Amino acid sequence: MPPTDRFVISFAAEPPQPDCLNERLMGLLHEQFLAACADIDAEGEEIGSPGEVRWFPDRSLYGRTYVPAVARTELGYELFGYASFTLDDSGEADELEARADFTGDVAEANPDWQLDLNEMVLGDWRGEGGERAEMTLIWGAPLVSGGAVVTAELADHAVDQCELDGQHFTLIAPDNYRGDYLEIKLWSKLGEQLAAESLYAEEDDDTQDSA
Repeated sequence: MPPTDRFVISFAAEPPQPDCLNERLMGLLHEQFLAACADIDAEGEEIGSPGEVRWFPDRSLYGRTYVPAVARTELGYELFGYASFTLDDSGEADELEARADFTGDVAEANPDWQLDLNEMVLGDWRGEGGERAEMTLIWGAPLVSGGAVVTAELADHAVDQCELDGQHFTLIAPDNYRGDYLEIKLWSKLGEQLAAESLYAEEDDDTQDSA
């Protein structure tokens, strides 16, 4: 195989390891996530309190495991983020942390969405010539039926993938690298592409024409 001109980190995260998420640990992660939600700076906006927390598959990178979550509030906002942990020498969860943010841009208000996505940047990956990629945690659910696997593609190269778990998925992939941005794609068991979404909202033609 000849050298590639797309030298970027790929499939860096460990696949989901659900056996490590016992009831006690999930209780701790739940507490961490709710505490992060309580600390959200809504800049004076009333966003309400979180309801039921929905969890997504875990993914691990550089020794830290990330478990994403979302929760709706009674005011219609969605709280999104993750709880994370490391494992100590005895295999016990340690160094628990959580991040959370909010949005009013929800799937019900966007009938054109094919995938309901959330993302948070975890850190940088240094590439060639001083270029940097944003290592990004992406999680969500398909809004079309028939899917089996979700991939993250950068410049048409798959850089991560995750099988659907109860219609939920989690990815960790490099984004915003050398002018290229991630596209998230949903595939059937037979390898048919069912949906694709960018992490970035595209301007409509009228907006572009008026620029």
